[in-house]
Amino acid sequence: MTYIAYLDEFGHVGPYVSRDDSRHNDSPVFGLAGFIMPVEQVRGFGTWFFQRKCDLLDYEIRRSGEHPAVWEKKGSSLYTVRNVTRYPELRQATFRMLNKIGGLGGRIFYYGIRKTADPVTHDANAMYSSVLSEATRRLDAFCREDHSSPVRFLLALDEHPQRAELVTSVARDMYGGDEPRRQLVEPPFQLESHRYQTLQAADWIAGLVGRLGAIWKEPGAWQENVVFRRYFERRLTGNQVRSRVRD
Repeated sequence: MTYIAYLDEFGHVGPYVSRDDSRHNDSPVFGLAGFIMPVEQVRGFGTWFFQRKCDLLDYEIRRSGEHPAVWEKKGSSLYTVRNVTRYPELRQATFRMLNKIGGLGGRIFYYGIRKTADPVTHDANAMYSSVLSEATRRLDAFCREDHSSPVRFLLALDEHPQRAELVTSVARDMYGGDEPRRQLVEPPFQLESHRYQTLQAADWIAGLVGRLGAIWKEPGAWQENVVFRRYFERRLTGNQVRSRVRD
């Protein structure tokens, strides 16, 4: 068996001080989230997601004037407290998406950190690289240890400005170090998310994880995000594999 893992960013890559800080107040967490699915199921899931996206967001798609195959709604914009509270159809569509992934043999995956670095010393690129390295290590362990015999995986990411550096970093992890990523077939592919329904689905999951991560790590400051715990936490964490948002 071969899997494809689709991951996108959650939280915010910039520094964070507190919810009340005048500048650095976006999100206390950063990481990568999405899903991993057997390659044989990917085409069908992409079609299914496209159809559900068109049903759920028909008005916005038509208003945009773009073809729905290349129109996307970012998870951070879709999963707001207002939207989740006000639109039961969004909640139902999300339940169906999470159930569909599990029904096709897929698993939810996320890995991230609580940001604690001083804004002066915060290094966004180094943080992204570190998170990506740990994410690939965990996915590799899932493919190597959590099956009756080891399986392989490919990794697809949203485009990143530091593409060359990140791909090189993962390539080094694949072939060297203390834990070579032996199950990873190739260094990660970086894709234009608006052209890939699967990556858009990963972005929606990342949107959920970003909201949950904030209340997991700072429940007092992000109390309004309790709505995401109420509706989605059990469904999302119940099908996760080797996932964590660490301090």
